[in-house]
Amino acid sequence: MATEILPDDRALRAGRRERVLAQMHAHDLDVLIAGRQANARYLSGAPQLWVAGTRPFGPVALLMRQTGAVHLHSTWDEGMPEDIPHENLYETMWDPRNLIAVLRDIEGAATARRVGTDALSPAFAELLPVAFPNAEIVDGELAFRAARRVKTAPEIETMRAGLRVAEQGLAAALAQLAPGATEQGLAGVLLEACAAGGVSTPATQDAAWVTARDHPWRRASADREVQEGDLVAFSSGVLGDGYIGEVGRTWPAGPATPAVEKLYGRWNRVWEKLLQACRPGAPASGLLDAYLDAGEPLPAVPVARGLGMGFDPPVVTPALRGTADAEQLEPGMVLAVTGYVWAEGVGAVFGRDAVLIGDDGPQVLTSSPHWKQQ
Repeated sequence: MATEILPDDRALRAGRRERVLAQMHAHDLDVLIAGRQANARYLSGAPQLWVAGTRPFGPVALLMRQTGAVHLHSTWDEGMPEDIPHENLYETMWDPRNLIAVLRDIEGAATARRVGTDALSPAFAELLPVAFPNAEIVDGELAFRAARRVKTAPEIETMRAGLRVAEQGLAAALAQLAPGATEQGLAGVLLEACAAGGVSTPATQDAAWVTARDHPWRRASADREVQEGDLVAFSSGVLGDGYIGEVGRTWPAGPATPAVEKLYGRWNRVWEKLLQACRPGAPASGLLDAYLDAGEPLPAVPVARGLGMGFDPPVVTPALRGTADAEQLEPGMVLAVTGYVWAEGVGAVFGRDAVLIGDDGPQVLTSSPHWKQQ
């Protein structure tokens, strides 16, 4: 595990910036401002420190369409890509008017006509027009979403590395599954293995739970002890090099009953339908229809959502059926696809995989075995 702060790989940065510039042209934006950390890293390729937790909006990174220059908020040079010179860095300022004065002096700021920003606050709604006096301030999140939804080849390779760490954590937790184990103990084993694999930032700490036999959905809310016959779900996720990687599996504690085997059979049928729906040009709502085609009720969790830097669109859930109908799957999209079935008195089978929408169909990026495949 590296201890020094390094920028993202050059090919990774170049491909992402090309996509952002293309979307700036498509949305007619002269300047694009990133206040959200995922967008700022996507734009700049520089990991930032000391930014955990909720904080107000601020212009963290800017991309100028005319010059292609990136300007970034940073108090030091460590981890800065070589294509962002020191003079393009601006430090923390307690008075936002001083920050606006810095932005106003950037080449192209005075002549910009349209400035997009991914977020805004009341204070900056008043201040940004001072920095860009001839510009209309518009929604820039649409440009970011359009750029990020399709992954470049270097992005997919970066995601594969994170997925391998998540699968390493999953395997370590499964090795400790036995009657008498606790949910928190299993989660701790999983998170420790992910950290040993080089990623100490989990995507979720709710990593292991005993599925409920009396209710269709339950996540870990107490430190339950695993009993023989329980179905135990695992959700292993990491944030590695800025990208989220996730894998989910369910394993029985002890010998499986015929009812458990039947439930896994139902899950396999749902999963086959879900993969069939992951084809280019298909509507995202096909993933909802996959459950109905398999004769299963839709789960309480999203059936699919985009994977990337943070949670990328689409989010496919019954509550957003209209949005899913309008959303079309494209080659290069990566989705976290979830299969979930439940039976009263038995429990639930949960499975989640990263699926790449390929030109010729889906490609599952995760390789962790399911129960009965080990």
